[in-house]
Amino acid sequence: MSSVAVEVRDLHKAYGDAVALAGLSWQAPEGAITAVLGRNGAGKTTCAGICTGRLRPDRGSATVLGVDPRKADGAWRSRVGVMPQMAGSGAAGVYPSARVGEVLSLYASFAANPLPPGALLDRLDLAQVTGTPWRRLSGGEQQRVSLALALVGRPKLVFLDEPSAGLDVHARLSMWELLEELRASGVTVVLTTHTMEEAERLADHVVVIDNGQAVGAGTVAELAGNAAPSLTFQATPHLPIDELATTLAAAATVRETAPGQYVVTGAVDASTVAAVTAWCAERGVLPTRLDTDRRSLHEVFLELTSRST
Repeated sequence: MSSVAVEVRDLHKAYGDAVALAGLSWQAPEGAITAVLGRNGAGKTTCAGICTGRLRPDRGSATVLGVDPRKADGAWRSRVGVMPQMAGSGAAGVYPSARVGEVLSLYASFAANPLPPGALLDRLDLAQVTGTPWRRLSGGEQQRVSLALALVGRPKLVFLDEPSAGLDVHARLSMWELLEELRASGVTVVLTTHTMEEAERLADHVVVIDNGQAVGAGTVAELAGNAAPSLTFQATPHLPIDELATTLAAAATVRETAPGQYVVTGAVDASTVAAVTAWCAERGVLPTRLDTDRRSLHEVFLELTSRST
């Protein structure tokens, strides 16, 4: 079994009356990609700040590569890369007039065995902006430069906060390939994301947090298997689903997630499928695209976060 690279235990953090973390606990395996999912305000960025030593918890602890970030020294910091969430021209800590190549070379000079800055810029399709000031970069270019700054020191572990935000399709795919290469080389990656496709493709381990607490954790397959079974189908919009619910088992629930899109969760088995089709037939409605396959991560995420609302 893989050792643990990050362990978060009972973290609490509040900003005045606003509670960001309310007893958050989770782990990230070493040498794997862990995706931390959550709605806006769930506590993802606050947790990342504590794990990288930028914030202090009110209570609880975080251990990263065997060290409490609050007590970390320079040797620990050289092993941890950080890509912060982009929220303005100074979000990555780069002076607006600094040129890309100069900044990356400066960051490389802090490391004992850095990656070659030029090769890293080529890998991230940034060679053409080497001499460009930070403030003149597009949002997507700033994202990629921020990633380069997090990786140039050859970290053992890297925290990425919404790394693909603002990237076009080609840049996103290129970044995903790079993250997969990092994992293959033994680097531990912890990323926060809103993109379910990103988590499904990359993550070996997923943590879902909501209202400052972990509400689910495991592989994508484990989360889908642990989620309540479901039956989805399409039919005429705005059917009287309250009537349908009365014909099903007490544990089953019915929702119309979009006009004409229905999902039955809870007690779903062969009799549920028969009951749904019979109920539709009685009303002259033809249900289509009936599906009882494994639930998507998107569906699991919605279910887990709706429970804690």
